[in-house]
Amino acid sequence: MEKTNPETKSVVMVEAAKDYGSTQIESAVQRSFAALDRRGLTVRPGSRVFVKINTLSPRRNPESAVNTHPAVLREVLRCLLDRRAKPVVGDDVNAGREDPFRIPGQRAVCRELGVKLVNLRKEGFREIPIDGRRLRSVFISRPVLEADLVINVPKLKTHSLTGLTCAVKNMYGVMPAGERLRIHRLFPMNEPFCEALVDIFAAVRPQFQICDAVIAMEGEGPSGGRPRPLGCILAGPDAVALDAVASHLIGIRPLDVATTRIAHERGLGQGDLARIETSGVPLEGLRMADFKHSLVAFSFLRTRLPSSLYAWVQGRLVMTPEIDPSRCSLCRDCIRICPQRTIMERDDKAWIDLSRCIHCLCCHEVCPSKAIRLKRTRFGVLLQAAGAAWERASRLLR
Repeated sequence: MEKTNPETKSVVMVEAAKDYGSTQIESAVQRSFAALDRRGLTVRPGSRVFVKINTLSPRRNPESAVNTHPAVLREVLRCLLDRRAKPVVGDDVNAGREDPFRIPGQRAVCRELGVKLVNLRKEGFREIPIDGRRLRSVFISRPVLEADLVINVPKLKTHSLTGLTCAVKNMYGVMPAGERLRIHRLFPMNEPFCEALVDIFAAVRPQFQICDAVIAMEGEGPSGGRPRPLGCILAGPDAVALDAVASHLIGIRPLDVATTRIAHERGLGQGDLARIETSGVPLEGLRMADFKHSLVAFSFLRTRLPSSLYAWVQGRLVMTPEIDPSRCSLCRDCIRICPQRTIMERDDKAWIDLSRCIHCLCCHEVCPSKAIRLKRTRFGVLLQAAGAAWERASRLLR
């Protein structure tokens, strides 16, 4: 595994794209590919290119900011086809019998351009050994392993467990759903879970990332938050650096995101913003200080407490899922995805047995009706308020 020198500077391109209907998307993606060419990562004619999109919720439309927008995917594929590459687009999606890519809009784009689009669970997986911090082997999709080039096309969103989901975490979807649920069961706490995520990312290491940050998601992402215009496309060969810039744009200190910090410490990319060069639109013109973060992302405590004490504190801060019966349509997505099998049907609605809940929030991620809200204990609310007050005071003293 090739490691990044912590003193080496990484480059992230920041291109303006105010909306999905403008020509800015086309020019932003084209400039990103031109920069890819200049850095020697040329897409050669005939290259097998796997394009990893983010399709988290198959019942959410493109404007919900849950999935990679089809307009961004269209321009990525056009650039690949112009270079006479052979792209395959995919993600591992739990959708029952329906086409998981129809409502999010990716199916129409791939059909229009004649590009193969696959649900990875239908293509098979292969177990490969790794030297991870938490994992010793992982199952990776065959189209990913067989590709000459992997291009990562994530969506910029907050995340109720990890704080941020972007380029590094998007690689979680190259594994089978059953394995992802097993990892949630094995590592219910944020730090070990993020170490496992970085193990998976290290096994794939996509060569290039093009992030859909035109409309991002704030609040309780990755599916229960609110769309928030950010107006840009981020691109670069270093996924960790791209995540660092993404964090900075939405007001999160990059190394407070556990996946970024862990990957940076392991030499898998550059997470130190001071050692990242950006081109294109100046960051300060895009940065949003009032971008709403997930209430679960307590980085100020993680950076100030010993890990053993933080583990106890995080146990008090975890969010508990609660089903709103008035919104529940009994689609059963939450029942199918729960790693503990703690969700069941009761009185024609979903019901959670909280005594066995591990707070992985998978149910909250997949619910298409926003019927699952997150609650915290009263003690957790007090801890949150105390931590927020500490953070405000620290900012005033800087």
